Amino acid sequence: MTARLAGIFTPNLVPHDSRGDINEPELRRYIDWLIERGVHGLYPNGSTGEFTRFSAEERRRIVAIIADQTRGRVPILAGAAEANVKETIKACEYYHSVGVRAVAIVAPFYYKLGPKSVYAYFKEIGDNTPIDVTLYNIPLFASPIDVPTVQRLADECEKIVAIKDSSGDIPHMIRMIQAVRPSRPDFAFLTGWDAALMPMLLIGCDGGTNASSGVAPELTRKLYDLTMAGRLDEARAIQYDLVKLFDTMIYSAEFPNGFRAAVELRGFQMGQGRMPQSVEQITDLELLSNTLQCMLSSHGFTNEPVGGCMTSTRPSNVNDTEVSVIVQTVLAELKRRGLS
Repeated sequence: MTARLAGIFTPNLVPHDSRGDINEPELRRYIDWLIERGVHGLYPNGSTGEFTRFSAEERRRIVAIIADQTRGRVPILAGAAEANVKETIKACEYYHSVGVRAVAIVAPFYYKLGPKSVYAYFKEIGDNTPIDVTLYNIPLFASPIDVPTVQRLADECEKIVAIKDSSGDIPHMIRMIQAVRPSRPDFAFLTGWDAALMPMLLIGCDGGTNASSGVAPELTRKLYDLTMAGRLDEARAIQYDLVKLFDTMIYSAEFPNGFRAAVELRGFQMGQGRMPQSVEQITDLELLSNTLQCMLSSHGFTNEPVGGCMTSTRPSNVNDTEVSVIVQTVLAELKRRGLS
């Protein structure tokens, strides 16, 4: 029996070059960096990786690049969702041919379907795929996968080996684990909601596909290790920090631009995203980068931005003159960037 999927799988962002194409050298450098910092696996072609904004050929190329650069050092869970079941099965066959460990397939999107249609879709894939399949439940963007459907597919399809749930719904995860694990102990449960990673692990999840791990892989890996070791006070402190970072990245800019901005701060040239942005959005993203830099600098991942970081309590060794200098420095930097 193949080992159950477990650990932190990083949803890979894709760097772009000046023409908006895949920046292969930078993507390879990013993959090495993630692996060196302890992620358990990689997850290309997910929501964070903006899979809908690439062509089918580009999606395959992204996975081929990552598989080649990874060279078996960590497993790859590749997003394989296409617009119809025939093309999705073709993607499964291709990803199997390049050595991917498993694929993740979102429930049918755009058209909202009921449980019977969702079951039929995954049953067709499960009966015809050469590679292990992870169900991907993200009700915000696609037809939801309910507990009876997960249980039925797990019972009937040996190739369906896991579910990634990005609803953040802890009771829903508990119900799925209770329904499936007694008959399928090999079936894995992964959470895609960073803000609930620690509690999800505590109620029985095997790991997560967490966008924050693409920005701060050191934090998510440490949170996973501490939680699994039962060092809960230490894990809780990191989960609190991770929530602040996650909330800032996901709610302060159009998803996933906040994550792209944060990865830039870790030293990678991500380029412009494929979704055009207004002048106001670009300005907001510049200001968000400053906030993210302060948050990352508190963990030693980056230097503080020009002018330093404001805190809620002024240190006793900073006087009014020094504060004035900091403010003027920040204003000068904003003016230089054309933001004031």
